[in-house]
Amino acid sequence: MSDKNREGKRTARERMAVEREKQKAAEKRRRALIVGGSVVCVLALAAVIGVIAANSAGDDENEASGPVVAPSGALGKDGLAIPVGKESAKATLTVWEDFRCPACKAFEQNYSPTIHELTDAGQLKVEYHLVTLIDGGLGGSGSLNSANAAACAQDAGKFTPYHDVLFQNQPMESDDAFADKDKLIELAGKVDGLDTPEFRTCVEDGTHNSWVVKSNEAFQKGGFRGTPTVLFDGRNIYEDRSMTPEKLKQMVEEANKGASKEASKG
Repeated sequence: MSDKNREGKRTARERMAVEREKQKAAEKRRRALIVGGSVVCVLALAAVIGVIAANSAGDDENEASGPVVAPSGALGKDGLAIPVGKESAKATLTVWEDFRCPACKAFEQNYSPTIHELTDAGQLKVEYHLVTLIDGGLGGSGSLNSANAAACAQDAGKFTPYHDVLFQNQPMESDDAFADKDKLIELAGKVDGLDTPEFRTCVEDGTHNSWVVKSNEAFQKGGFRGTPTVLFDGRNIYEDRSMTPEKLKQMVEEANKGASKEASKG
């Protein structure tokens, strides 16, 4: 083999090695965004936390006046949790989310197939809490209006598919597109049987706005660092950088096996 050919092959191998390293670095950054993305939501809003604290009460009153109307089937303290899955499930996941939060979308993209699998199997129940962190930080009402619309979907027994549609169609964080109630109604058309006169009225009237405000107040009082906050047996697993959908599935299965063993002893 000529020196020229050997040099050419060596150069090609070096280029391939460099490209592999680039791909590894890109994957590492992607995983960091997905696993630790809640930090992004918090740090992006850090400069305005003082403004939120000073103005949130007044803003909430302007956006949501009237009685607190919890959506159908809401559970927990003050009825602030939307439950998904069978009540008999032995493992519980508590999720605090904002439909405008990009880190929440990243979490859903990565974990929702596993969560759906486990809830469908009767092994996991999820309690969703809806908050308005991005509205408070960047202004607008998209977090509030989309959360109200999701609560309206819960009234219709369509929370899970509409919840997924909202994240799948999430606008850029700085784009308050979900403030447009017509947009929220348009997205309901992607869920079979949801776009009804009752749903439209619920969205347009902001039926659950005061409930959303109360949920957001509970989030602030809870001292959570950002969205999403994902609790498994009280532990924030979203802050665990070793967490994966596969690891979550294993934890849920172990919780169910442990419960079965205790039941058999009894």
